[in-house]
Amino acid sequence: MGKDTIAVCSEVCVHPAAVEHVREEMLDEQEINRLAETFKVLGDPTRIKILSALATEELCVCDLAAALEMSVSAISHQLRVLKGARLVKYRREGKNIFYSLDDDHVISLFRLALEHVRHN
Repeated sequence: MGKDTIAVCSEVCVHPAAVEHVREEMLDEQEINRLAETFKVLGDPTRIKILSALATEELCVCDLAAALEMSVSAISHQLRVLKGARLVKYRREGKNIFYSLDDDHVISLFRLALEHVRHN
């Protein structure tokens, strides 16, 4: 078989116990949709750059724009999307707004995905 060939059963067969077990354990529709939306948000290279920066350190919008060599408005737009997906949060300090990853789950998700990408 070639590298891009998908292996399939040579004869149709169904294993009822396995099918039933999978149906019992599957995510519900709401969880599936929320998970798909999260992965869709993570599918943008600019948002990955922002998450990578925030995985290192909490940053204000101006620092993020400088680090990524982008405009403040472009960074703000992407942060709005990330905040809507509950991947980042912010805090106000005087006139500055500092962003960080929302919680340890986001850090874990980011690091696991990176580990997968780096794996041979």
